[in-house]
Amino acid sequence: MTANTDARPVPFTRSDYKTLGLAALGGALEIYDFIIFVFFALTLSQLFFPPEMPEWLRLLQSFGIFVTGYLARPLGGILMAHFADKLGRKKVFSLSILMMALPCLLIGIMPTYAQIGYFAPLLLLALRVLQGAAVGGEVPSAWVFVAEHAPVGHRGYALGFLQAGLTFGYLIGALTATFLAQTFTPTEILDYAWRYPFLLGGVFGVIGVWLRRWLSETPVFMAMQAQRENTVELPLRTVLREHRLAMLPAMILTCVLTSAVVVFVVITPTMMQKTFGMTASHTFALSALGIVFLNIGCVLAGLLVDRIGAWRTVMLYSLLLPLGIGVLYTCLIIEGQWIGLAYAVAGLSCGVVGAVPSVMVSLFPARIRVSGISFTYNVAYAAWASITPLLLIGLMPWSPWICVIFCAVMGAVGISSAAYFGARVPRTGRCSVVGAV
Repeated sequence: MTANTDARPVPFTRSDYKTLGLAALGGALEIYDFIIFVFFALTLSQLFFPPEMPEWLRLLQSFGIFVTGYLARPLGGILMAHFADKLGRKKVFSLSILMMALPCLLIGIMPTYAQIGYFAPLLLLALRVLQGAAVGGEVPSAWVFVAEHAPVGHRGYALGFLQAGLTFGYLIGALTATFLAQTFTPTEILDYAWRYPFLLGGVFGVIGVWLRRWLSETPVFMAMQAQRENTVELPLRTVLREHRLAMLPAMILTCVLTSAVVVFVVITPTMMQKTFGMTASHTFALSALGIVFLNIGCVLAGLLVDRIGAWRTVMLYSLLLPLGIGVLYTCLIIEGQWIGLAYAVAGLSCGVVGAVPSVMVSLFPARIRVSGISFTYNVAYAAWASITPLLLIGLMPWSPWICVIFCAVMGAVGISSAAYFGARVPRTGRCSVVGAV
């Protein structure tokens, strides 16, 4: 599959579906390990910080540890991307899930503040840094792996389906949190049940490593090996020297994608409890419903990419993003009866999450593709995802509409960036084996 929309589509084979399914499922399990933290942010804030500390400060510090995982993404992503471009996509793709699962397991068995004092939040912080490094290598490697396996004419669908798989990890987290909230009392969760989802994450990691044993190296990388085209001494240096024009749109669109994830998955469930007074079980159930429609939105966006192109699809979903989030927060603020429907609409409107990867993959040539995506994506994601949750939480008391305003601004950024760069940035990133450049 190439960036050329004139190429005749090639049907998916059974092997293609197997590769896509295994990649998406493994990614879902890894993202669960990373995101489960946010569903228990309120609980962890009570367990890992002094009880005499004000509640708002404990919550803020808990989210601070969560976003530290984002700050660690660039280093891990750059290192793993280097080896992905030099040694192969599959090896790094399998390593990242192991690096994610082990810290998740350790969080599930570690002592709390009541047992070891300030060493508890410090240890929690260190484990989140390791998880951040792992997810920094997972997402870019997954995008490239799937794009280079995808048949001609179906790259958008393949990447949209992969993104649905990754966001399915959010759904597993939401369902796990819902089950615990309905099964255990708040006291039982604080005493011991909070450990269960993290222990489950360790089990998921073992399953994910086993699943990825069945994946094969991408045809593009094998072709480069045969033609000795992956001999770039330092891929990142080549990115910085020869592909600066592609870096800016990649970083900007990453910020748009990040904004959708942060508002819809990270901030809104917490605000539904703290600002709008919903119970934890009700919040998690609604969040799970919303994520189901986010998965659907990613697949629909991928299908649209194959029809009208990635840049136009990004423009469309950048427009839909603030509209969907606006519907959701309107229903929350007026305490409407259609909150479930509003959450579903908001999930569908976040399809930009499924469209941006198609643009990213087309911006960089194969020999430095993982490094180019990993550097731009992880640097932008780390900066944006570490700032915006704290900023939005801090501004929420000022106005309950702050998330809608924020999404409107980012939607405008997405539309203008796609319109400008879509007409100017050359598509260097062919994903076909023949002529991989």
